[in-house]
Amino acid sequence: MDFERGTNARATLLRVDGVINLFLGVLLMAFPEGLVETLGLPPSNERFYPNVLGAVLFGIGIALLLEASRLPGGMVGLGLGGAVAINLLAAAVLIVWLFWGDLELPTRGRVLLGVLSAALVAISSFELWVRWNRRP
Repeated sequence: MDFERGTNARATLLRVDGVINLFLGVLLMAFPEGLVETLGLPPSNERFYPNVLGAVLFGIGIALLLEASRLPGGMVGLGLGGAVAINLLAAAVLIVWLFWGDLELPTRGRVLLGVLSAALVAISSFELWVRWNRRP
């Protein structure tokens, strides 16, 4: 029973993380310039890099959902370890840019990137907590 509960919690975390990645991926692939300005994010003259990042995030989201729904012998996706690694690295890069990058962002942009960094660290911390407290 405890193992089943741990497996369900793991699948739920993977699904939540996957849906967030899918949403961010679609947003970046669409790259609506008005939204970027409204949020106070750094503008980009080219859509190439935001689109590629969006595609990567979308792919990660699909991999997480595959893993959450995997049946024995089924296709393997991205597990919690991979999700945690990606989230923490993304948060670290955002934090470095916020503190040491020469970004000219309005306050709302800095707040948004700070909240995003904190959310990535929070979901990764929770995923690690669930993993470490899961009993075999």
